Amino acid sequence: MRERITVRVLLFDPDGQILLMKGRMTYRSTDLGAWFTVGGGADPGETLEDCARREVKEESGFTEVTLGPVVWCRTAPGILADGERVLLKETYMVAWVPGGDPVRDHWEAHEHDLVDDLRWWTLEDLEACEEQIFPERFLELLPDVAAGRYPETVLDITLR
Repeated sequence: MRERITVRVLLFDPDGQILLMKGRMTYRSTDLGAWFTVGGGADPGETLEDCARREVKEESGFTEVTLGPVVWCRTAPGILADGERVLLKETYMVAWVPGGDPVRDHWEAHEHDLVDDLRWWTLEDLEACEEQIFPERFLELLPDVAAGRYPETVLDITLR
């Protein structure tokens, strides 16, 4: 199984809201989707930082991005939009943008097909959300990150 280096971005606006996307997988006929951070696979030779900036621009339209630390990592099997099974090697990086409405101008065709929503969330809204949010420990770990309390070393959040 091919390893896919992936950067997920915990993208905050000046009000402390985080940007999440709601997507689904077409191979699951009953999939209602889940919320997750912006981000995606790194191109060959691309740094994590460059990948984070590119993914934020592609998925939200924001070009003024201030990158923060990597706070979490996760390794899990996954299936890409084309059906390829991969081992995701995810890095979760904090970043900030000036805020505003995200746009979908740079989305690929499969993103338009599979992503149903893109919006800012407050911590209070997330706590009340009854829909699935990835990664699994997101709601447990996010408040510290949102408050600027980062782990001393990158926290491995892989479920075992």
